[in-house]
Amino acid sequence: MGVSTTDFEYLRELVHHHSAVVLFGDKTYLAELHLQPIIESAGFASIPDLVTYLRTHPFNSLHVQTIEALVTNETSFFRDSHPFEALKKYVLPELIKQRESERSLNIWCAACSNGQEPYSIAILINEHFPMLPNWPVKLIATDFSSKVLARAREGHYNQLEMNRGLPINIRDRYFQKLDTDWQIKEQIRQMVDFRQLNLLQSWSSLPQFDVIFLRNVLIYFDVVTKKALLKKIKQQLKPDGYLFLGSGETTISLDESFKRVLFDKAICYRLHNPEVKIAD
Repeated sequence: MGVSTTDFEYLRELVHHHSAVVLFGDKTYLAELHLQPIIESAGFASIPDLVTYLRTHPFNSLHVQTIEALVTNETSFFRDSHPFEALKKYVLPELIKQRESERSLNIWCAACSNGQEPYSIAILINEHFPMLPNWPVKLIATDFSSKVLARAREGHYNQLEMNRGLPINIRDRYFQKLDTDWQIKEQIRQMVDFRQLNLLQSWSSLPQFDVIFLRNVLIYFDVVTKKALLKKIKQQLKPDGYLFLGSGETTISLDESFKRVLFDKAICYRLHNPEVKIAD
């Protein structure tokens, strides 16, 4: 039995209340697909039975599993490529020069999913900036889902995941073959500090950042939540830092504090600050 309109509305409200993610009304087939493993493992006969349980019981681990199953975790290594090229050619060289006296950098991957994005940044640093391992570089990766964070910390990927965006020479240099799967090498795994964090909650445990990757996150939120997140980003981003959003995302009409910067085919954002020279 599929998802009724009433049950899907309940699931939408459950997800939105706890994660601010908006599930669109045409995604019922995805709900059916993603909830099936939970139904089977928990011993329910159907989605209506699962929803009935969720409605009638206090919030518990099954609610968490349901929310995590319905929130998209689609990602890949070096996804979209252009932001990583900008990081390599423009952003990190400039920041290294600007931070020469303090010799430290803070980078944040928000909503890191299974870890491909922060590991891609760690590999890029190791490949092209040999001086940075001697700096105190904090590469923090967060997600609200304990399930995906466990996978990210493990750094274990199947062949399909390895084929998406990862050059063979990089794969062979930074991953070890395990039967049909691959394990990221300890050198790279240790570069990333994975932490559980719901973006709707307090960010007080985080430092200020030189670079923030908040890619393909805003598209899942309503306008009110987008504005609230960008307001918090302003407090977390250093005055001369860089914000990377997804290719279909923008700060325009949401927060005028940010200036759009173009590096070749990559778009990023910086805070309006008369004392900071915007790179061309």
